[in-house]
Amino acid sequence: MKTKFKEVNIKNRRATFDYTISDTFTAGIVLTGTEIKSIRLGKASLADTFCYIHDGEVWVKNMYIAEYFYGTYNNHTERRDRKLLLRRKEISQLQKATMAAGFTIVPLRLFISERGYAKVVIGVARGNKEYDKRQNIKDRDARRELARAMQH
Repeated sequence: MKTKFKEVNIKNRRATFDYTISDTFTAGIVLTGTEIKSIRLGKASLADTFCYIHDGEVWVKNMYIAEYFYGTYNNHTERRDRKLLLRRKEISQLQKATMAAGFTIVPLRLFISERGYAKVVIGVARGNKEYDKRQNIKDRDARRELARAMQH
């Protein structure tokens, strides 16, 4: 019998505003039992989260996963570093991309796959300047006005 998992799609909304995303990868996450239960309930956040590479492994730092309500003494800590599961080739691509000045690795989306595993979409990103952000706001407002005009 196939169990249907609740649609979990947690996005990092600030990432597309603060950064220009050049390349994306999908990675698995090493989690404990209470962490996956909290994610399936949708109690996680990617705000102020970033990734780094240490000893040939990719780690996500500052990802918030709320403590599981029914977890007892073996409950997890909310903001611990979590290891991401990527192929060696993908890790080397990420390492080369982050060698260039101004580039970083940012988690964009956290979701549950069809097989029930927690996955995170990470992107190689370059920080936007203040004028880039203002231009993004202008473009978004223009699209919104155009959509309103088309409806009426």
